[in-house]
Amino acid sequence: MDRLQLSSFVVLIFASLFTKGFPSPLQGKETWGYVTVRDGAHMFWWLYYADSPSAEYKDLPLVMWLQGGPGGSGTGFGNFAEIGPLDGDLNPRETTWVQSASVLFVDNPVGTGFSYTDREDAFATNVSTVASDMIVLLRNFFNSHSEFQTIPFYIFSESYGGKMASAISMELTKAIARGSIKCTFAGVALGDSWISPLDSVMTWGPYLYTTSLLDDLGLAEVTGVAQQVQDAVNNGQFLKATELWSIAESVVEKNTNNVNFYNILTQDTDEKVTARQGEDFISLQFRRHVGRLHKQSLSELMNGPIRKKLGVIPHNVTWGGQAGAVFQYMSGDFMRPVVDIVDELLSAGVNVTVYNGQLDLIVDTMGQEQWVKTLTWEGLSYFNKLRWTPLDDPSSPGVTGAFYKNYKNFTFYWILKAGHMIPSDQGAMALRMLQMITQQTS
Repeated sequence: MDRLQLSSFVVLIFASLFTKGFPSPLQGKETWGYVTVRDGAHMFWWLYYADSPSAEYKDLPLVMWLQGGPGGSGTGFGNFAEIGPLDGDLNPRETTWVQSASVLFVDNPVGTGFSYTDREDAFATNVSTVASDMIVLLRNFFNSHSEFQTIPFYIFSESYGGKMASAISMELTKAIARGSIKCTFAGVALGDSWISPLDSVMTWGPYLYTTSLLDDLGLAEVTGVAQQVQDAVNNGQFLKATELWSIAESVVEKNTNNVNFYNILTQDTDEKVTARQGEDFISLQFRRHVGRLHKQSLSELMNGPIRKKLGVIPHNVTWGGQAGAVFQYMSGDFMRPVVDIVDELLSAGVNVTVYNGQLDLIVDTMGQEQWVKTLTWEGLSYFNKLRWTPLDDPSSPGVTGAFYKNYKNFTFYWILKAGHMIPSDQGAMALRMLQMITQQTS
């Protein structure tokens, strides 16, 4: 039996279990639902209450997880491939974040995952709309789940999710100050996040060169196309910059024998994503970066037994069915930076954490460090003078798993041996980081 047959067999088995009334394999208390955030725009959320043997959920924080893309599904990929209670084969995950926090997965922007729009003009086109949509959802959530209003609330994110999380965190801070949302916002964590797209692209060449994945000629080619991206951004041509970003990735792949943008030391076993005849750059980039989050096995799981379990998904909505449109409508905003928003959050006293995987290329650590150095936050000069502190890898005592630095309300984690999806690559280290950020351990 090949992998595809085995995956289909697993899906059929669990569909049969749900149909026959067996208890759900998703243990612990959970709930889910929809919020109409705008006319024609409906956002899906899924909450797992913390399931700890040593504490009640009310004694543990609430974490909202935001996936990247834009168009990647938190209820699908983040849940079953990274931090939820079960993995993609519906086996218990030892490093699930649900053991240390209640976890709220939200499919955003609208059109992502099980979220959907009724018409074309209801899709978000920028992070401002994404943020305002999320404020509507959070207001509804905290009003209907008042038990969480006094529980520390954190936003964790990955990739493009970090760009959205920054804008959402700023709007949430304002909403709390106005009294329009009752919650205890405790901080935002930006994982391998697309905060400054240009700093990422401009450091691809140096990073690959220092890791022996580019030669001199390759470095020159990558640097040249990266400069074109920079010129477009500097001229405010952000859609053009997105197109040039796509070209830059193709140049990187050509010169590195198809390096895996998500973990440079892991051979990408997915089918090579190359431009199809007549395909536009937006479709190509969607297949490169969002399509990988919608593998057939996960789509079968979400559109099969999970859909049946949830019981609230409209008959005309398919998990991931509008993800391409989400990516397309956000493409003009894709290369815009949000460093200024992070600066504003720090100045407002919001706890901000940046964490990044050592082996990530698409959002390499060099680029993250570069934009951090441009912050105008008053504590930056002292932060830069600090030496980092090593952390043991919980799964390998005595082996360094990460480094971190902290000053006042800003923290940076360097996660070793991890790529773009840190919880997938280094689950135990990611869990310890979560516990440190939420002040459950030091």
